[in-house]
Amino acid sequence: MTGTHRFRSARRIPAALVALVLLGAAGLFLYDLAAVRADRPGMGWRRELGRQLDRHTPADLGVILGGGALALAGAVLLLLALTPGLRGILPMRNPDPAAGAAVRAGLGRKDAAQVLRDRALEVSGVRSVRVKVGRSRVGVRATSHFRELDDVRADLDAVLGVGIEELGLAHPLHRRVRVRR
Repeated sequence: MTGTHRFRSARRIPAALVALVLLGAAGLFLYDLAAVRADRPGMGWRRELGRQLDRHTPADLGVILGGGALALAGAVLLLLALTPGLRGILPMRNPDPAAGAAVRAGLGRKDAAQVLRDRALEVSGVRSVRVKVGRSRVGVRATSHFRELDDVRADLDAVLGVGIEELGLAHPLHRRVRVRR
């Protein structure tokens, strides 16, 4: 098994924008705090915010809705930070590991499922096939119409084993084959 890892989505632009907004807000707060400490009046927005906080309590509907919206935005940002992204792309083997990781290849899950479906339909006795490719497993549901189910299952297992190997994926997929009449 090689040292290839799955693809991660690049979130450089959203991360940079969030960092710039937070940096600007922190700079603004720091400037205002330094101005107040130097016996100068606070900025107008800060005085207005103080007046608004005097009038509105945490039990007000607007305060609750605003807090809920901020909490939801924070949860979405945390979810984006923790999810790997690009889960629909399966990493492929590097044919020449001596060349290094300069070029990485990937195969979409739906494309891999289509290739394996076409392979499975070539098996004698198979009427229809549904193939679902996950990150580590291939699920195959086939319908047979004139051969014994065990023979069809054995042929499908062999054909899919060769097909999965020929996909050239970095991590082998485990197959689960179900055949019914």
